[in-house]
Amino acid sequence: MFTVDIGSKLYALRSKVKMSQEELAEKLNVSRQAVQKWERGISNPDLENIIKIAKLFSVSVDSLLFDSSFRETEELYGEKVLLPRFEAINASESYEELLLIEYKQSMEEGIDVEKYKDLFEVVHGMPRGMHKVKIADVLFDIVRHAPKRGEYAYDEPSSLHEIRQKSKGYAVKSFSPDENALKSKIAGAWYGRICGCLLGKPVEGIRTDELHPLLKDTGNYPMKRYILRSELTDEILDKYKFRLRDRAYPDTISCAPVDDDTNYTVLGQMIIDKCGRDFKPSDVAKAWLESQPKNAYFTAERMAYLNLTNGYEPPHSALYKNPYREWIGAQIRADYYGYINPGHPAMAAEMAWKDASVSHIKNGIYGAMFVAAMIAAAAAEEDMKEIIRAGLSQIPVNSRLHKETEALLCDYENGMTQEECFSKIRRKYDEFDKHDWRHTLSNALIVTASLLYGKDDYGKSICMAVQAGFDTDCNGATVGSVLGMKNGIDSIDAYWMRPLNGELTTSIFGVGKVKIAELIEKTMTHIKVEF
Repeated sequence: MFTVDIGSKLYALRSKVKMSQEELAEKLNVSRQAVQKWERGISNPDLENIIKIAKLFSVSVDSLLFDSSFRETEELYGEKVLLPRFEAINASESYEELLLIEYKQSMEEGIDVEKYKDLFEVVHGMPRGMHKVKIADVLFDIVRHAPKRGEYAYDEPSSLHEIRQKSKGYAVKSFSPDENALKSKIAGAWYGRICGCLLGKPVEGIRTDELHPLLKDTGNYPMKRYILRSELTDEILDKYKFRLRDRAYPDTISCAPVDDDTNYTVLGQMIIDKCGRDFKPSDVAKAWLESQPKNAYFTAERMAYLNLTNGYEPPHSALYKNPYREWIGAQIRADYYGYINPGHPAMAAEMAWKDASVSHIKNGIYGAMFVAAMIAAAAAEEDMKEIIRAGLSQIPVNSRLHKETEALLCDYENGMTQEECFSKIRRKYDEFDKHDWRHTLSNALIVTASLLYGKDDYGKSICMAVQAGFDTDCNGATVGSVLGMKNGIDSIDAYWMRPLNGELTTSIFGVGKVKIAELIEKTMTHIKVEF
């Protein structure tokens, strides 16, 4: 709570350095009368001026705002209150602990919050507690009502109607496969995703300053195969800060292990099976709440899950105190909508939008639509560049994702080398910044580059996606889905599928372990194609 003696504290600080009210007013760019009212207790400075005062006198904001003798667990505003033990709350799901991410995300969206940068930083540095929560609430309100910067170059709606208006569409060539050919593509997509995920899973979260040396230490650079637990000697395990012990490796498993990247694909199938192809975002939200515990969800999905439990329905579940709203989560959930719409990228993208809008906005949604549309197009198109353009056709032309992916395509067509392309991505996005590391844009570019430079080779492409770093298992899985759909199950060497033994483990209630063949058969029933 704001202390009642902020005026006396200000007077004491000013007097200690022999500064007059006029001098202080000039430094703060306010009137002398304003300073006089603060010191008399008639009014209080706003938060922006409190930050200036704290910096000017080298004191903490806490010491100005709050009574140091106050104890939150006893009384608040004269009444006894019940407060949580804030240290017991996961910081990754506490908005007040994510303010620096919120600031960066808001700036990238073109929201005019730069003048509040110091405030975001100061509040971020406050100790955990109800005071911090309350000021974070003010910052959330500021973000929600701040205007766009005048020079912002992008036009990025989140509603399906507006997205369609600002996209250019794509006419995929006629597609009429026989049942066996289509089933091969669906099997390729499922196995392609699961194997690509497994390739990146042991090193999910590692950065390339350790990933590349690790691959070299195990004779796997450039990456060309799975990382095996048997090759990780004690010397290698002790050499790296990244925790390599107790992870799932192809030589330590009997089937595909639990992973959110594959959980969502199975969950997508369950949503279609229960609600049909005309499902709504509310059906996705209900499935989340009924199918998995909170800890099965991460970043934007975790925030949306909490919002749903508190009554925020889509699309508000994506917006309320969710600084992860453009991270990669929706992009990894979209594959199934591509599987069941072969040759129809627009329908795949629409379904992906319905799913993504539960937890994401703008480029967070576009990533899902882009991937779903690419997978759908991959069933019919032969040229990888056309598959990528089919994905781009479903998202706004003047969005960051469209602009950056189109630029990558142009670089590729103009002869940029693989090494130069990935270096350019790493210069643009800092893998050591967790916002960049998990963002839709950085990872979508890695997926695109791997699809182009992998030259239709399944193993080479998924290895390229994982070796690039960033979100390794997500990108390996997405690349695997696209190529598996394009080229069918026979294009995936048995080496990649062998560790799975035809089974996938999920954390979905009532599902547990499933046979991949059954997932493939069920997918075929969800496709609207007459043979």
